[in-house]
Amino acid sequence: MSTPTFIFSLLLLPLLFVSLASAANGSWQLLQKSIGISAMHMQLLRNDRVIMFDRTDFGPSNLKLPGGKCRNDPTDTALKVDCTAHSVEYDVLANKFRALTVQTDVWCSSGSVMPDGNLVQTGGFNDGERRVRVFAPCRTCDWTEIPNGLAAKRWYASNHLLPDGRQIVVGGRGQFNYEFIPKIPVANTINLPFLSETNDKGIENNLYPFVFLNVDGNLFIFANNRAILFDYVNNKVVKTYPTIPGGEPRSYPSTGSAVLLPLKNLKASAIQAEVLVCGGAPKGAYLQSLKGVFLKALDTCARITITDPNPKWVMETMPLARVMGDMILLPNGNVLLINGAGSGSAGWEQGRNPVLSPVLYRPNKVIGSRFETQNPTTIPRMYHSTATLLRDGRVLVGGSNPHAFYNFTGVLFPTELSLQAFSPAYLDAKFKNLRPTIVAPKSMSGIRYRKKYTFQVTIPGGKVDGNSISVTMIRPAFNTHSFSMNQRLLVLGNDKVTALGNSVYNIDATTPRSGNLAPAGFYLLFVVHQDIPSQGIWVKLS
Repeated sequence: MSTPTFIFSLLLLPLLFVSLASAANGSWQLLQKSIGISAMHMQLLRNDRVIMFDRTDFGPSNLKLPGGKCRNDPTDTALKVDCTAHSVEYDVLANKFRALTVQTDVWCSSGSVMPDGNLVQTGGFNDGERRVRVFAPCRTCDWTEIPNGLAAKRWYASNHLLPDGRQIVVGGRGQFNYEFIPKIPVANTINLPFLSETNDKGIENNLYPFVFLNVDGNLFIFANNRAILFDYVNNKVVKTYPTIPGGEPRSYPSTGSAVLLPLKNLKASAIQAEVLVCGGAPKGAYLQSLKGVFLKALDTCARITITDPNPKWVMETMPLARVMGDMILLPNGNVLLINGAGSGSAGWEQGRNPVLSPVLYRPNKVIGSRFETQNPTTIPRMYHSTATLLRDGRVLVGGSNPHAFYNFTGVLFPTELSLQAFSPAYLDAKFKNLRPTIVAPKSMSGIRYRKKYTFQVTIPGGKVDGNSISVTMIRPAFNTHSFSMNQRLLVLGNDKVTALGNSVYNIDATTPRSGNLAPAGFYLLFVVHQDIPSQGIWVKLS
């Protein structure tokens, strides 16, 4: 079969916003002074709009619902009739937002985008703890809710999309089990003893467990300070990983962060998978913070090859200690550590010393040269802050509400309603001659597993070395409480690079071979040249 080639012009997304810091180590832009709510939860959808929400029992937000609409909730603990919004849709291209309506409390909930592109979101607090909510990406869509859509109350749980198109929902406060959605014919829960074994009495330290789909189809599940490889089909632990050296907790409320590092060499018979866990709060930090003593956050990362027959954690030291930070995969395979505090713990008023400078982690460098501190923001992003990658390569940053309600005065860290974007250094204008522009395929094209495709790009700056070009795919994540659920980056590399003249190149690359590597659905696809990524295009893998 001949390689399919698509010809389509893709307009570059304009960089509309003024930088607030120099670009040598990244730059910051203020996008919105206020979106009316605090962005505790965040998900980018395939129409370049980001869904955000906080909680419904905060009292009135700073954004009214349109058309005199109100939420009537007799179970709400703060305001039983609320005519303000607690969710918004942010239009990245227009830099505008609109109010959305959630009927039940979404506080500390979880979610995933399904293969059809719909956001399916689960659980929360109070009347929202067994709800399933669906948001379809369209210009006028709003939330729809399914009462009792979950078999168990899910608060601080983690979700992951599976190769068969279902979500698995793992854990939550008081829930040492998991379930699937949608579940046919009826929902039920399945016990997972690992979650009770990692539960520190009176502290927990195993909420929002880090869940990643391994390349063999099993799930890597990390909670507290250790992990298992779990066969969810047969409800069986396949492997128990060693405890992180030092034994410090990394899960909520100790709240480190974690990523599955980029998956490479996808044609190999045995594909290597690595997990990186960074930061958090040391043992005792949560209880000490309740007494007004704020222990220094952890400054270590632990990295492990989860596919090794005899896996071991390798420790590294970050330039900045960080608790409640986020870890975002960038199109070139680097990891951005952003947001968080230098001491304390997750929880109301329990963090101190905001970490204003992001840090870049370059996984392909040798130990000792992987970290690079970036330019700082001026806005503390503490408890309940969020971050997500956008199609133009920027990282959207929002949230921070370390209080029980919307408090803007009289507190150390006021409730933050603003949105910012962090532009990594690869977006600097000095790289314009290295930056690829994708000409084809057009955005929203469909691609199939195990197929070779030709991606056509322009690269203005003279002759290009084929070894310096790679195609990458990223699955946008559901981000909350320092964990980006379903975040995944695949390096397709290139099979061949052909120069066509006039700075035009064809790049042949082969898609992943199965849903174990990349569950079906919508991905951002980039072409990376000498670590400088193109704007992304949306592709649907099936």
